[in-house]
Amino acid sequence: MRFTTRQALGGALVAATLAFAGCGMMGMGGSTSTATNKMEASQEVPANGSQGTGTVVTTLDKSTRTLKWTVTYSGLSGPVRAGHFHGPAAAGTNAGVVVPFTGSLESPIQGQAVLTEAQMADLVAGKWYANLHTAANPGGEIRGQVTGN
Repeated sequence: MRFTTRQALGGALVAATLAFAGCGMMGMGGSTSTATNKMEASQEVPANGSQGTGTVVTTLDKSTRTLKWTVTYSGLSGPVRAGHFHGPAAAGTNAGVVVPFTGSLESPIQGQAVLTEAQMADLVAGKWYANLHTAANPGGEIRGQVTGN
């Protein structure tokens, strides 16, 4: 049987298309999720009168348990003195520090950490919150419950 150039090219095109589609499907297993959550003074426990606001964006790779974050904020009473993820805690309750923010605490704060299985389970269950602390509000000026991972 003799193949023409057109048949050979057609077969190569089909093979390349299938290979490309297969590569694109590798990340479709649902191992990575991204969530965006608001941070505000009304979520603090107890709430305070700060006009500051912020956003915490988290990306969790469940296959490696790697959490990456970006926290942006504005309007706080002063410079951020500390920031962390706290947990496990439902909205409206307080908990200890689980993962501190390191490096510059100027907006945007970026970082990453590898979580334990238990930490990842609490995060996915919505039991973590991000908290920014200032001199005027040492217990926390703005807070955001992390949900959606």
